[in-house]
Amino acid sequence: MDPTPIIEIKNLTHIYSAGTPFEHVAIENINLSFRSGELIGVIGHTGSGKSTMIQHLNGLLKPTSGQVLYRGENIWKDKRFTHSIRGRVGLVFQYPEYQLFEETCWKDIAFGPKNQGVSGDELEARVRRAAGFVGIGEDLLQKSPFDLSGGQKRRVAIAGVIAMEPDVLILDEPTAGLDAAGREAILENIRAYQQAQNATVIMVSHSMEEVAKLCSRLIVMNQGSVAMDGTPAEVFTHVDELMGMGLSVPQVTIVFHLLRARGLALPADVYTVPYALARLTERKEGHTC
Repeated sequence: MDPTPIIEIKNLTHIYSAGTPFEHVAIENINLSFRSGELIGVIGHTGSGKSTMIQHLNGLLKPTSGQVLYRGENIWKDKRFTHSIRGRVGLVFQYPEYQLFEETCWKDIAFGPKNQGVSGDELEARVRRAAGFVGIGEDLLQKSPFDLSGGQKRRVAIAGVIAMEPDVLILDEPTAGLDAAGREAILENIRAYQQAQNATVIMVSHSMEEVAKLCSRLIVMNQGSVAMDGTPAEVFTHVDELMGMGLSVPQVTIVFHLLRARGLALPADVYTVPYALARLTERKEGHTC
């Protein structure tokens, strides 16, 4: 993993309706960095500043103060650079299938790269690559996206952003509204893309189980600030603090937390069932030895 940040946030503050009676500080003095190849989960209660923060990363929102740097350059240094960032940092909004509008899935996936000036064989290759990453088969590319299931529409919408081949892929609640099978499929698609492209993936989610299973780093937002930033094991040791912020934690974490409260000598950094089994096996082997 490249140690140089691909995106860096410095003292970022955003105030909505500044100077009016409706003034609201959404995020304040945030400092974060994201590196190539990271798969990051962003969690926080509604109104914690998650969506405001991610919309700064590709220039959809302009900071009230502070900076967002892409590979060391201020994304607001000039209009052309700001515009180019939107192809390098792809943002998939919640319920992106509502933005589908073309006659066929192929045309919808091709829309973004065509606007970047991609054409011919390269455009064809990008559409098919992106469709492959999200599990959209050849038989669906010439169908209308409006004839697809909800999960398939979501995949087409995500493929439209992936086809622009961004260095950073940001997804806002990518599994919202899907059934269990659809959620699992989307998460596998995200993991496959991140690993194949070594892309930086930032995923906003309300599901602690999803971020625990998928992400190697978690950022916890609370009242417009970064409350925690660490591995899932580090973050989910703070059960009481997370619940005090109005957040849930993975069910297996709650079980171990309650057992520890009853005096059992169990690890505090459990966040998935496989991880729990591995930790318990380590402790058992260490105790036997």
